[in-house]
Amino acid sequence: MELDRADLVRQTHKRLLSVMRARDVPAVLTSDPINILYATGARNMTVFSHMGPFRFALVLASGDTVLWEFSGCEHLQKDNPVVTDIRPAPGVTALVGAGHVSEIARFVADLTAIIGRDRRLAIEGFDVPVTDRLRHAGFALLDATGVFSTARLIKQPMEIAVMHEAVERVEAAAGSLEAAIAPGASEVEVWSEFHRHLIATEGEYISTRLFQSGSRTFPYFQEAGPRRMETGDLVCFDTDALGYLHYAVDFSRTFLCGDRPAAQKQKDLYRLAHAQLSHNAALLRPGISYEDFARAAWPVPAENRGHGYYCLGHGLGLCGEFPYIPHFFDEAPYGFEGQFEPGMVICIESYIGEEAAQEGVKLEDQFLITGDGAERMTTYPFCQALLS
Repeated sequence: MELDRADLVRQTHKRLLSVMRARDVPAVLTSDPINILYATGARNMTVFSHMGPFRFALVLASGDTVLWEFSGCEHLQKDNPVVTDIRPAPGVTALVGAGHVSEIARFVADLTAIIGRDRRLAIEGFDVPVTDRLRHAGFALLDATGVFSTARLIKQPMEIAVMHEAVERVEAAAGSLEAAIAPGASEVEVWSEFHRHLIATEGEYISTRLFQSGSRTFPYFQEAGPRRMETGDLVCFDTDALGYLHYAVDFSRTFLCGDRPAAQKQKDLYRLAHAQLSHNAALLRPGISYEDFARAAWPVPAENRGHGYYCLGHGLGLCGEFPYIPHFFDEAPYGFEGQFEPGMVICIESYIGEEAAQEGVKLEDQFLITGDGAERMTTYPFCQALLS
């Protein structure tokens, strides 16, 4: 299904403006490629743009939006529905060479002319020489990351539609990966099937390498490598994929390699992980505070606690995003304020591993907070050989 990209960016741009005005922020300047996407819908060399400030966007509370696009790429945004001015990006980082000092001066002069008398500027993603020059020119610098994280927290109607479409495409890619799991295949060979299918269905990229098998499933966070899978291995997989129209899809599954029946210990670990995921997902609803959610969360058994997942869940949109919800520990104040609200997309995390068994199970699902509960967005099947 093809969705209206122009309508999508109009909605996210409008949401950003509403947050800026509510916070009395007259202008935001970002070089973060994810926030450029959110503010303008302008996609160009997303992964490369994470390496430094090579392209950037300025959004004024009035609605005017200037995009400094990578030099020679200005034509890519000629039909952009929210960008009012497109300019070639100056080389403001030392990565481009010695001439960046004069480029910074020219860029700051341009900003001064555009912004006018109110020199309050929320900024993120620029090197110290840029921020120093801005302060010297009389700018009062604010935090842009907080503005963007607040805006992105509540998904707009078109964002939700795009995320549903992205889920469908990424789940199909996960099916290609699962079909390739076989004794003798290496982790990276199987993981590449997910890449192939993701890109072939207009996906953007995968932000982690979380695919591991056998003894490499414990402890968690081991990256895909050359190990060849064996019959009876547990195989853990986390999508962490930026899918259709750059929206993230984040769910995890654990599979069983080959046709040998699962060992009882493997089933026990899987049932515990599934119980954690199911229990915590059932708590999701609008109005419950993060602290109350954490206090009511599934109690991880003592023998598994030292190697559990670092958070209970996190937000999702154009990537993993605010809030990252910490566990509650009796001996410490919680100290994380806020509550679930309609329009938030939340991923619930579960990992149960055991040192003695040298195996672990990773599960995760993605949910939309609604007016009266939560909708499970990811419906990829659980492994019946481990759950039965």
